[in-house]
Amino acid sequence: MKVLVLSCNMGEGHNAAGRAVYEKFVQMGVECEFADTLAIAGMKVSRTVNNTYVGITTTSPKTFGRIYSIGRAVSDFNTNVLRCKSPVYAANTLYRKKLAAYIKNGGYDVAVMSHLFPAECLTCLRKHGILDTPFVNIATDYACIPFWEETDPDYFVIPHKELEEDFYSRKIPRDKLLPFGIPVKDCFRQKNDVISARTELNLQGDRPVMLIMSGSMGFGNLEKLTAALYSKFNAGVRIIILCGRNEELRQSLSKSFAGNPDIILQPFTDRVDLFMDAADMVFTKPGGLTSTEAAVKNKLLIHTAPIPGCETINARFFGEHGISVTSSDPNNCDALAQTAYSLWLDDEAQAKMLEAQRLNINPNAADDICNFIIEHFS
Repeated sequence: MKVLVLSCNMGEGHNAAGRAVYEKFVQMGVECEFADTLAIAGMKVSRTVNNTYVGITTTSPKTFGRIYSIGRAVSDFNTNVLRCKSPVYAANTLYRKKLAAYIKNGGYDVAVMSHLFPAECLTCLRKHGILDTPFVNIATDYACIPFWEETDPDYFVIPHKELEEDFYSRKIPRDKLLPFGIPVKDCFRQKNDVISARTELNLQGDRPVMLIMSGSMGFGNLEKLTAALYSKFNAGVRIIILCGRNEELRQSLSKSFAGNPDIILQPFTDRVDLFMDAADMVFTKPGGLTSTEAAVKNKLLIHTAPIPGCETINARFFGEHGISVTSSDPNNCDALAQTAYSLWLDDEAQAKMLEAQRLNINPNAADDICNFIIEHFS
């Protein structure tokens, strides 16, 4: 069997989920390839789409929220009234010949997609009888995002069993839904002890370590949050900030916290798992993938301000299930610091959160997905 895993170069979450499946297939001895769908359409397309997405989400998240709301409204109207495809679907049919040729020439037996765009394109190819390669969708948010309902996969992996009704209400058949969870790499399933992780990162002493994650794009008001945490914990902590690929952000923070050895600024790293191991608390915006990784690591999780849209829904899901905490206004950094401090002082609340993570998040999703695909498509 030969498998093609398709992602899309729009933030690292989709890529990370796709790579988790890719790495698991390779580990199992299955021939597999990971590819950026938009790069198949053309590298210029991939860069343009990614830069546009990053620009909107980092400089004007409210605009992204409005776009998401419009998308949801269009999705609802098309699903319940017009029963026709969206402009998003139409846009993703434009590279159908290139994707069809790529799959045919590669001799792939099944495709797995961690992003909406390739699922839209393969749906078009299937609908018009151009390509009959089976494919499986993987949702990387704790909600049925707009336009998933336009796709026609053989199966659809969703993050949690309780989300079945949400996906079914969007006209996705129940018998296609597989509540395996969001796949994460093995390094997040492996829990290194705190002391070993800190030694490897050259973190001396036994003071609490707070890890602030900005996503691959460097999102959020990290300067205010860092200052609020440092003040609330009376400078008794060390704060590590993962700045992603946002070098401008790292330089700005470097000026703000110059000379403070307790605040460590880390540029893009592929060892997020090790930093999580070293941390007592993880602060992150509620992206589906990163939140899942932190929960699999079984770390105290505080959600910072979301990019409006599906991340708002992710935060609600995690909060309702006790998997994370946030403040009533996550944009208020002082309130977030108080929420974190209250959790730090409450052993019972900590124990409940860690237990909720173990109950609700499947660390073996990648294994379950790959085993299912091997069983059904070999």
